[in-house]
Amino acid sequence: MELVYKHERVLLRALLAAAMLIWGGLALAMPAAALASIVFIFIICACAQSALAAYLKGTGIHITYQQFPDLKARIDVCCRRLGLERIPEAYLLRRRSAVAALMLGRRYIVLQASVVDALEERADAINFYIGHEIGHITRRHQRWLPLLLPAALLPLLGAAYARACAYTCDRHGLHACDDLRSAQSGLAALAAGGRRWRQLDLSGYAEQARQASGFWMSFQELINGQPWLVKRMAALRALAAGAEAAPPARHRLAWPAALLVPRLGLAGGTGGLLALALLAAAALLHPALDDADARGQLARAVRVGQDATAAVDRYYYAYGRRPDSLREAGFALADPGLAVVDARIDGDTGVLRIYPSDFALRGKAIAFTPVLAENKRVAWRCAGEDIPARLLPPACQSNQPPGTTFDHH
Repeated sequence: MELVYKHERVLLRALLAAAMLIWGGLALAMPAAALASIVFIFIICACAQSALAAYLKGTGIHITYQQFPDLKARIDVCCRRLGLERIPEAYLLRRRSAVAALMLGRRYIVLQASVVDALEERADAINFYIGHEIGHITRRHQRWLPLLLPAALLPLLGAAYARACAYTCDRHGLHACDDLRSAQSGLAALAAGGRRWRQLDLSGYAEQARQASGFWMSFQELINGQPWLVKRMAALRALAAGAEAAPPARHRLAWPAALLVPRLGLAGGTGGLLALALLAAAALLHPALDDADARGQLARAVRVGQDATAAVDRYYYAYGRRPDSLREAGFALADPGLAVVDARIDGDTGVLRIYPSDFALRGKAIAFTPVLAENKRVAWRCAGEDIPARLLPPACQSNQPPGTTFDHH
């Protein structure tokens, strides 16, 4: 299997030619402006790269054989399969998109924790996720960013090259897997999320690519740097069968329409590094973004806890005693891993603990303590255990409602 998508090299040469013409014309017309532009672009790229490197080391988790040895072993295996001798540093982040980058002479792979967790039951699919990012490194997609930047803004051409890079990296991901099913599972997790991807009809999803020939779908793809996921799925399935996918023809009117739209977004192989680095710089300046995400996760976890306490209440009023387990109370997690990884009731104290799935809060709990309210009815006092109060919903930031812890037995 050819690891480089058939159009990538041609589009790279076209972009290089266009960039050289733009730089050359600017140098002839305005030499000082050309020099200033080059210096400015390199300064911006260097600052963005250093901001991302600092963010990774200050927030991400360095994947080593001491820290997540299973992921480290997979990264090493994927590098060997794809012929990458120099193993890049790898980091796990709670969120943000995955990216592979060359920063300040060092290679990095950044993986999103939610995607890795979603694929835990089919671990070989993580190889597709890792292999895709290694593809960016082996093809040196980020190395050309400063030189290609003016040409990457051109309509059609810059976006076409970015889409070709995505198809190339999918081929690397497929080569890193043991079978096609794993590669498809990796894409399915990106499309359907951490839970629903297991129920996704892969062939039916790939068939959706036939709908991409309409005007609006054609137009939107032509002005963006990422191919539709349904087309990526169809291309993977065709590769496994030893053939190139025959994508549906784009609408004829979409081409002239897209030609009128400059490419302002730099997604894909050339712009992904810059986009993620700018996000990292913003995150360094605005840590409230992380708090907002954690508060949303904890609010969902509290709702799960409220459902569990309601089940315990029903059991208590029916039988006059506290259940020994949540299963005995008729409660089971409807969606383990999405907002909550575990829920337990202490058989001695009756305290119900909810363990959030948020990566930064693993091992910490929201405790619901049963109390007798003034009306002699059972109430629950919510509080965080080792969880900062600012992240919890208002109802869990105090010791209300007052009362005396009761004994169901």
